[in-house]
Amino acid sequence: MAMPEDVKTQPDFPIPDTMKAWVLGDPGQLSLVDKPVPVPGRAEVLVRIDAIAVCATDLEIIYHGPPALIEGGDPFNKGFTPGHEYMGTVVAQGPGVDEYKVGDRVTVEIHAGCGQCKRCREGMYTACHNYGMNYGDVNKGHRANGFTTDGGFCEYQVNHINTLVHVADEMSDEEATLVVTAGTSLYGLTELGGLVAGESVVVSGPGPIGLLGVAVAKAMGAQPVILTGTRDNRLEIGKKLGADHVVNVRNEDAVEAVRRLTDGKGVDYVLECSGATNGLNDAAKMVNRGGKICLAAFPQEEVPVDVAYLVRNNIYVYGILPEALRYAKDRVEDAIKVVVKNEHAMGRKAVAAE
Repeated sequence: MAMPEDVKTQPDFPIPDTMKAWVLGDPGQLSLVDKPVPVPGRAEVLVRIDAIAVCATDLEIIYHGPPALIEGGDPFNKGFTPGHEYMGTVVAQGPGVDEYKVGDRVTVEIHAGCGQCKRCREGMYTACHNYGMNYGDVNKGHRANGFTTDGGFCEYQVNHINTLVHVADEMSDEEATLVVTAGTSLYGLTELGGLVAGESVVVSGPGPIGLLGVAVAKAMGAQPVILTGTRDNRLEIGKKLGADHVVNVRNEDAVEAVRRLTDGKGVDYVLECSGATNGLNDAAKMVNRGGKICLAAFPQEEVPVDVAYLVRNNIYVYGILPEALRYAKDRVEDAIKVVVKNEHAMGRKAVAAE
C-alpha cells in the first residue's frame, strides 16, 4: 500500500490496500467485509494485529450496543468494527513518531482522550467529555478503539502512541492481550482504592478481571486475599495465582465465610467482579468500617442498595470503566478468556486461555 510521504514504512512489513474486518450490523450480527487499511496520522502508528482477546464488554456491544457510542448513538449498522483487547506489530509510523519503530511488538489500551476537556486536563482521559463525538473524524476529540472508533476485529488498526506499551520478547502474544484486563484490576486496586501492603482483600467473581485481580493484589502484598465464586475450577486457578482462601458461594455464605476468615472484622477492600445482583450489598458486609469497595462489574438490571449501611459504616465505593464470540458468550469448554490469533501469527484458531 502506498502510504503518504510523511508516514514511515519498511519493505519487510508490506501493507495491503485492503484488509478483512468484522463489521457490526443488527444486534448480534457480524459480517466479514473488506475495508481500507487505515492510515496513521500525527502521533499515531499502524498496528498489524497479531492477537485479540474477546472481552465481556465486546459481547455487550455486539448484542446490546452500549457502552459503544458511534455517531452519538448505538453502533448498529454503521460500518463499525468492535474489539479492544489486542496486540500486534508496528508496521507504519505516523508523522512525528519516534517512540515506536516499525517491527516493535506492542499491546494497546483503549482510550486516547481529546486532551482538551476538563477531565483530560485532570488526567482522567477515560472520562473524556468528548466520548463518542468523533467517529469518522478522529481529529475532533476522544478516541476509544472498539468503543467510539473502529477496534481490533480486523487485520490492521491505528493507535495513538499514548495507548501503546512495548511487549517484552519473552511475553507471548496471548499474554500480551491480557494487559488491558490486568490494568483494570491494577487501576481498581491502586489508583482508586489505594491498596497498600498488608491490607486484606476480597475478590468476588473469578472471571478474567477477578483472577488477575487476585494476582495483582497478592503481588502488591495484600494479606490475606480471599476469592469468592461459584466454580471450583476457577477457584483453583485463583489459588495458583495467589489466593490465600477461596469460597464457593454455592456451598457457604460468602459474607459469613469472609467474617470467619478475618476473625469477624471483615476486610479492608473488596474488588467486586461478579456483577451479581447482591454484589454491592454483600461487599458492604464483607468490609470493615471505613473499608473500600471497587465495582469492576455491575448487574444488568437496577437493584436496591442499602445506602444507609454504607453511610453508617463510612464505607467508600468506587467505580471503574472496564472492559471466538461463541466460546466467550456461551463459555464453551468453560473458556475464561478467549484469544484469537491472526493468520500471519502462526495461523492458529481461537483458543480458550485457561
